[in-house]
Amino acid sequence: MAALGKIRSKGKILIGVIGFALFAFVAGDLVKGCESSNNARKQKLAEINGESVNALDYQKYVEEYVEASKTEIALQQSMGMAAQTPTDEQIREKAWQDFVNAKMIETETSELGLMVTDEEIQNVIQQGTHQFLGSIAIPQFHNAKTGRFDANALKQFLNSYKQAQQSNPQMAEQMAPAYKYWMFKEKQLRQALLTQKYMVLLQESVLSNPVEAKLNFNGRQQESDIQLAYIDYKSINDNQVKIEEADLQKKYDEVKERFAIGQEIREIKYVSVQKVASAADRKELQTKMKAFAAELQSAANAEQVVRKSQSLVPYAGVAAAKSVYPNDVAAKLDSMAVGSVSAMFETPQDNTLNVVKLISKTSMPDSIQYRMLSVMGKTPTETKTKSDSVLAALQDGADFEAVAKKYGQTGEKAWLTGMQQYQTALQAKDNMPIINALNEATLNEYKMVNVSQATVIVQVLERKAMQERYDVAVIKKSIDFSDETSQAIYNKFTTFVAANRDIASMEKNAAKAGYRVQELPGVTTSAGSVAGIAGTREALKWIFEANEGDMSEVFKCGNNDQLLVVALTKIYPKGYLPLSHPQVKEMVKQEVLKDKKAEMLVAKLEGVKNMAVARQKGCKTTEVKQITFGAPAVVQAVMASEPALSGAVAATAQGKFVSHPVKGNAGVYLFQVTAKRTLPGKFDARQEAQQAAMSDLNNLFQMLQFDLQRKAQVIDNRYLFM
Repeated sequence: MAALGKIRSKGKILIGVIGFALFAFVAGDLVKGCESSNNARKQKLAEINGESVNALDYQKYVEEYVEASKTEIALQQSMGMAAQTPTDEQIREKAWQDFVNAKMIETETSELGLMVTDEEIQNVIQQGTHQFLGSIAIPQFHNAKTGRFDANALKQFLNSYKQAQQSNPQMAEQMAPAYKYWMFKEKQLRQALLTQKYMVLLQESVLSNPVEAKLNFNGRQQESDIQLAYIDYKSINDNQVKIEEADLQKKYDEVKERFAIGQEIREIKYVSVQKVASAADRKELQTKMKAFAAELQSAANAEQVVRKSQSLVPYAGVAAAKSVYPNDVAAKLDSMAVGSVSAMFETPQDNTLNVVKLISKTSMPDSIQYRMLSVMGKTPTETKTKSDSVLAALQDGADFEAVAKKYGQTGEKAWLTGMQQYQTALQAKDNMPIINALNEATLNEYKMVNVSQATVIVQVLERKAMQERYDVAVIKKSIDFSDETSQAIYNKFTTFVAANRDIASMEKNAAKAGYRVQELPGVTTSAGSVAGIAGTREALKWIFEANEGDMSEVFKCGNNDQLLVVALTKIYPKGYLPLSHPQVKEMVKQEVLKDKKAEMLVAKLEGVKNMAVARQKGCKTTEVKQITFGAPAVVQAVMASEPALSGAVAATAQGKFVSHPVKGNAGVYLFQVTAKRTLPGKFDARQEAQQAAMSDLNNLFQMLQFDLQRKAQVIDNRYLFM
C-alpha cells in the first residue's frame, strides 16, 4: 500500500516521463521519415508525368545505354563499316530522349491497359523478322550464311555464356560485353513493341470517308497553268510601314502558341578563357621530342620508347591498315622508307607534336576465318596432357565443334579483321601469340599456343582481301601548358573579374584585357553544359540559383584547361516567351510587316481585271505550270511555296482572271488561268481512302510527340547530378 501511495504521489512526474518517452519514440520515427524524404528529394533527378525519376536508377540506365552504344560502334568499326563516333555527351543526351519517350508511352499505355508479355517477346525473337532485330550488331546473333538475326544463334550464345560462367571464367569474361549488350537490347525491344501497339491503336482510330477520298483524288488529278502577275513584299521598304505597339501585341496574341516554353529559360553573358601553351612550353616539348626521335631511330624495342614517352597513340606491335592510325600519321606512311623516322611535325587539329617510325610494311589479308578452343588443366602438366590429346584427336579427324562443346565452348567459325587484330593487341599483349599464329599458320593447319595457364588450339580456314599493312611506332604529344603558364593565365583572368563585378563593366573592359563577352540566350535545366564547355556542372548550378544581374566567380572547367565567368541577364519563367523577348519581338514584327504590306498591295491591286492593267500597276509577270490543289504552288520568281495560290487557282475557271488579289507568303498575286486539264488515272475509292487516312495519321504523329511532352510536364534536374 505504501508503495502504491508513493507511486500515486509521483503520478504527474510519471505521466510526464511516459509522455516524453512516447514523444521521443514518435519524433524519432518522424525524424527518420523526414531524413528519408529529404534523401529522396536529393536523389530526384527529374519528374515525368508527375512521377519522380531516381538519379541512381537513371544512372544505371545510362551506363547500360552508353555501354551498348559503344559496343555497337566498336563492332561496326572492327568490321570496316563507317561508324561516326559520337561523344559521351551526345550518347547521354540520346539516352535521355529515349528514356523520356519511353516514360511518356508507358503512361499512355498503362491508362489504356496495353502491355507486352514475356511470351510476346519470345515469339518476336523466334520469328526474327521484326525491324528492331535487324539493328542488332553482334555477329554471334546472326546466321553465318544470311547475315541476318537468328534466334537459334542467340540461344546458342546464351547457353554457351551460361556454361562458360560455370566452367570457364576467362571465356565468360570475353563473352560478357556481348551478353550485356543483348540484355539491354531485349529491354529496348520490349519498349519498341509497346510503342508499336500504341501507334497501331492510334492508327486504327483514324478513318477517311468517300467525300474526302474523292476530293483528294481530284486535288491531284486537276492540273492548271497560269499567267501570274505579282508584287514582292520586298518591293516595299520597311520604313514605309508604320507599326504601333498595339499591332505587335495583337499579332503576338494570335501566334502566341509558337512561343510556348515547357520549362524556365535563363539568358547569360559569359567570358571563357582557353589555357594554351606559352612559347617556353612549346620549346621545352620540342626538345623532348627531338630526344625521343633519336631514341626511336636507334632503339631495338620501339614499344619501350613509345611507352616511356607516354604517347597518345600506344604501340600495338602488329601491322595494321593506314585507316587504323590518326589521319596525320597515315598521311606520312607512303612517303617513308621502312626503318626511317619522320621529322617532327605539328598537327593543329589535335594540338600535338609528332614523330613517326615506320618499322615494317607488308601485304597481308585483311580478314582471317578461323576457329579456336582453349584447354586448361589444374596444373601445367595436366594442361599439356589434355591439349596434346585434343590436338591428336583433331588431327585424326574429330569434329572441331563437338570437341569444343566438351570444354564448354562453341568452336564456331569466326572472322578476324585487321582492325580487330590491332585492337586485340592493344588490349593485352598476351593476345599476341594467338594473333601471330593466325597470321603464320597455313590453311587448315592446327597450331597450339600457350596463353597464361591455358593452351589455345587455333585453325585458320580462309584468308581474303589482301591489303598493305604498316607496323608503326608513333610518339604523339599534346602541346600542353605548364603549371607556371596555367597560374599566370588564372591570375590575369581573376584580376580582370575582380575589377569588373557587373555586366556593364565586363562588356566595357573585356576587349581591352584581351577577352570576348559572348551571349547564350536559351539555357535550360536540361542543358548538359554551358556553351558546350565540358565540366561546367557547378556553373549550371550557379545559373539556376542566381538572380538577374548577378555575376559568378571564376569557374575552372574543361579538362582543367578552361576558365569561365558567367553573368545572369534574364529569367523567363515556364509558360510563354513574352513579346519583349528580342527574338520573339523580331518574329512578330516580321509577321506584322508582311500583313501590312499585303494590305497595301491588295488595296493597290483591287479591281484589276486583266494582265495589262496588272503590269500598269507595277506587277511583274511570269508563267507557272502544273499547279494542283493537292500541293502548294511553287513560284520560282520569288523562291516561295504558296498554298493560298493553289487554292485560288483551283477555284478559278479556265480563261478566267482571278476575282481578288491573293495574299501569299512572299507577295500578292493576280493570275489568269491559261489551261486546265485532268491527268490520266482511275479513281479507286478504297486506295484513296487509305492514302487519306495515312496522310491524316502522319499529321497526327507529328503532333503527338509535342502533345505528349506538354502533358508529361517534364522537370529536368540532370544538371544537378552531372
